[in-house]
Amino acid sequence: MGEVIKVLVVDDEERFRNTLGKLLTSHGMTVTVADGGAEAVEILRREPHDIVLLDVKMPGMSGQQTLPQLKALDPDIEVIILTGHASVDIAAEMMAHGGSDYLLKPYPMDELLGIIHIAYDRRKTAKGL
Repeated sequence: MGEVIKVLVVDDEERFRNTLGKLLTSHGMTVTVADGGAEAVEILRREPHDIVLLDVKMPGMSGQQTLPQLKALDPDIEVIILTGHASVDIAAEMMAHGGSDYLLKPYPMDELLGIIHIAYDRRKTAKGL
């Protein structure tokens, strides 16, 4: 794959989002980070991304509130929920609102990379590329 995957990492934990951003960048991806839902929505308004890695529990706008706004801006965007809080109810709700995967932190990096590539392929197919 010669294409660069554009990933938006949305998490209120600064150390986590910056570390994950560096790891994804080291694997050839272009990464933008946001500290919460409102910032993520503003970033996506300005600049398209392929994949969003979205936390659930964040101050201000939660992942549950952010997801529908992201999908309204770009219905084909792949939103992978990456959270430290396991909840079957929240997982079901977020998947029903367009989340593509619901993963628990810490998640193995090699598996996360695979999921990102699968999500990117789904996005390309949805966009007819």
